[in-house]
Amino acid sequence: MTMPNFLLIGAAKSGTSSLYYYLKQHPQIYMPASRDQKEPDFFTLEGESKERIGPNGIHFMGNAITDLESYQELFTGVTDEIAIGEASTSYIYSEKAPQRIHNYIPDAKIIAILRDPAERAFSHFLFSLSNGREPEPDFKKTLEQEDWRVENNWSFQWHHKRRGFYYLQLKRYFDLFPPNQIKVCLYEDIRKDPIALTQDIFKFLGVDDTFVLNVAKVHNPTNVPKNQTINTLLNRPNPIKDSLKLFMPMGIRKKIAGTIKKKNLGKPKLSPKIRKQLIADYREDILKLQDLIGRDLSKWLEV
Repeated sequence: MTMPNFLLIGAAKSGTSSLYYYLKQHPQIYMPASRDQKEPDFFTLEGESKERIGPNGIHFMGNAITDLESYQELFTGVTDEIAIGEASTSYIYSEKAPQRIHNYIPDAKIIAILRDPAERAFSHFLFSLSNGREPEPDFKKTLEQEDWRVENNWSFQWHHKRRGFYYLQLKRYFDLFPPNQIKVCLYEDIRKDPIALTQDIFKFLGVDDTFVLNVAKVHNPTNVPKNQTINTLLNRPNPIKDSLKLFMPMGIRKKIAGTIKKKNLGKPKLSPKIRKQLIADYREDILKLQDLIGRDLSKWLEV
């Protein structure tokens, strides 16, 4: 059975969705076709339960794959592609994933894309809020609650701040894999020149780097609901939605819901005060990361 020879390991809300869809366009690259297969989280959750703890008790990770046979089935469509991969943003954060990856595919190439950790944490919070997963609408309070959440075994999906300590996370990979198997990109790279970035990754993967892809679409953008009650009604099961099913066709329901969602979205900015606090917490990690990956990250330290 086929296994991948490269992995896009994250970080979440750092451009991984865009990079995933860009790489999929290349005819010499194979990645699972379905959006539901985009983040199988196999190396994070192998042999573990799909039931995780969250704000409403048990949270079921429906798209997760926890057994090897099912994971290998993701790649049954491989033909003559040179690079075979998948993208799971939990891999960079997971303490178990690096060793599991090394055990199964020690020659795999590892790709990470990183974003200013303070902005990433805020974007992750907004994304969780917009899809109804995050119960606390105040970012400052979620940061104050995070240690409690971790101590009470809330799943990594609710760890907004801790997922930004990249040096600590990447060091696990550099301790196991040779540097020539690891490529670290920055969110700024994909925003500034996505074609140049992807062509550089094509070289890293050993595929035709002259292939020009379509980068017009922005994937998985983050916006936050202006009215959280409306957002909850649209995203979670409730009697109102159930009653509408009785007399309104699904197509019309989706169209109306889509219009309401769009009008209910905004784009808040991270407050300077909270940013300053987060930068103080991340500073040491950022400085170590600079040396590890050989990139100037001084802008991440600006308030």
